[in-house]
Amino acid sequence: MPVMAQSGKTAGTTAGRFTVENPTLENLGFEWAITGDANRNASVAVEFRRVGDAAWRKGLPLVRIGGERIFRDVENLSYFVPDGFAGSILGLSPGTEYEARFTLSDPDGVSGQATQTAKVKTRGEPQPYAGGRTLHVYPVGYKGEKKQPAFNSLLQAYYGAGLGDWSVVWERKAQPGDTILMHAGIYRNERLNYVDPMVTPFDGTMWLTLKGTAEKPITIKAAGDGEVIIDGAGNGRLFDVQASAHHIFDGLTFRDTDVAIFAGMKEVGGAVGLTVKNSRFENIGFGVWTEYAGSSDFYIADNIFLGRPEARNLLLGWNRQFRAPDDMSGVYGSHEMRSYYAIKVYGPGHVIAHNSIAYFHDGIGISTYGTPPSDPHRRASSIDIYGNDIHLSGDDFVETDGGVHNIRVYKNRGVNAPHSGYSAQPVFGGPVYFIRNLSYNVPNAFKINANPAGLFMWHNTLIGEQTGGAASNMHYRNNLFIGRGAAQGVMRWVNANSVYSSDYNGYRPNPGATEQYRWQTPGGTANFSTLKAFSAATGQERNGVELDVDTFEKMTLPDPAKRHQVLHAMDVNFQLKPGSKAVDAGEVIPTVNDGFVGKAPDLGALEVGQAPPHYGPRWLTAQPFYR
Repeated sequence: MPVMAQSGKTAGTTAGRFTVENPTLENLGFEWAITGDANRNASVAVEFRRVGDAAWRKGLPLVRIGGERIFRDVENLSYFVPDGFAGSILGLSPGTEYEARFTLSDPDGVSGQATQTAKVKTRGEPQPYAGGRTLHVYPVGYKGEKKQPAFNSLLQAYYGAGLGDWSVVWERKAQPGDTILMHAGIYRNERLNYVDPMVTPFDGTMWLTLKGTAEKPITIKAAGDGEVIIDGAGNGRLFDVQASAHHIFDGLTFRDTDVAIFAGMKEVGGAVGLTVKNSRFENIGFGVWTEYAGSSDFYIADNIFLGRPEARNLLLGWNRQFRAPDDMSGVYGSHEMRSYYAIKVYGPGHVIAHNSIAYFHDGIGISTYGTPPSDPHRRASSIDIYGNDIHLSGDDFVETDGGVHNIRVYKNRGVNAPHSGYSAQPVFGGPVYFIRNLSYNVPNAFKINANPAGLFMWHNTLIGEQTGGAASNMHYRNNLFIGRGAAQGVMRWVNANSVYSSDYNGYRPNPGATEQYRWQTPGGTANFSTLKAFSAATGQERNGVELDVDTFEKMTLPDPAKRHQVLHAMDVNFQLKPGSKAVDAGEVIPTVNDGFVGKAPDLGALEVGQAPPHYGPRWLTAQPFYR
């Protein structure tokens, strides 16, 4: 029988609804609602195994969430995280079935079902349906032999549409499982032409509204006979797919448009199962964009996104006006944007992986959105952002803003941002996992704003200081914070509640700064000049170390006085020097650093003796991608 806490609330725990989130290719997410546990001493142990294996593996325990207030008064946002647990099983194989076991325990007693089991299959990469029809599209004016059935535009193949007023007569629609092959050439709308051959009169937008299925998607793919360029001719939206389901775009070039693929509007509608891969976006304002809570299971992978050309030498921030390094024609306003996001999503189950991104205000983002929907399958949960290579963002590389549970941001590389590298503004409970990310030429490692909750920063290499705001339930392990020589201290912790921890991290203090470590809790604020003094006073960082740039094979620090300089990832070596203070100095974290080399895991993103991750498209061999 659960006992009562002194406050009158139940100290014991009552188990509630258990939710299996949308699976991704490499990870699984889970939520478990509870009531009680007023003293927050309940826990959930996790075990898992591949179906057919005998041995169980230890997973990360689920994270206790609940009671944290997420707020921003200027937008009237105020949200209290419901009581429960949430967490991920990490590092799985695509297209593979796993079984997992969750055990809820509480010294004060558990009522209800204390053990949950789940059998879940990770997703595989979406592929065209092998048994569908093949429809061929050739550019206007093509003179060669055409494979049949042949069409003069994508919309003619997709709908059977005609020209002018007949463009909405859709009597011969594509079917689930069909593949539309786009043959080499330039497909540019003539939107002010009443009989535009692209069938996009007046607005130049191609609306795709048909419904494929997960097994039989509708595929729009380059035929393989040369580059396929779909040119918006400066229009507002090139594609609008918010009414579609299970479409694949593969191997295409999208250019000269404000929004290349618009996929969903908040509280209106949005695409499901959208795949965009192996493609190139250039001279655009926005790449792929949905704000709809019901948009789910996108796969945006192995693409190149390039913003507008005039932003290429301009590291544009929020705080000041300045000239582009090679442009003396004028002074740019501090809020001016040429290109907004490469990718922005809301809804569950999205995978954003191995994209190369340059010249956007923000690289990748979750919609800030606001109060999350109550339906666990209609909010920003179970989202993976990994393997991306981001160059020159005007604000942040990756934003988890608006994320709810099980956001996984890992193995990304970002260089050049005038404010922050990785953002949580806010997070509605978490966990959000930031794991093995790289950041260079950035003054603030993590943007923390609007009182997010449930942040886990593990194994990141961050060439820059941490100066973010308050968060609840925030935990740091195995990171490297390398001060650039700025006037302020290297690290600031601002804890909004009593649930926090920080240990096994490495720091390069900034020479000359007397307040290197700032510690803030609801009980007060204190500053410390050394890590030893900080640890003695707070009990944190008992295994933390101070180190210098000689912990790397060869590291040149960016100059903090040159805030808007543009540097290049190819010139930066993030590898640790064997035998340095960061080697074998970390804590073991199940499913995060399994297979480490040596006596213990290394600090930072890259383990000595292991190959570094591949950043950007896996087909891309020429670097840098943005020059």
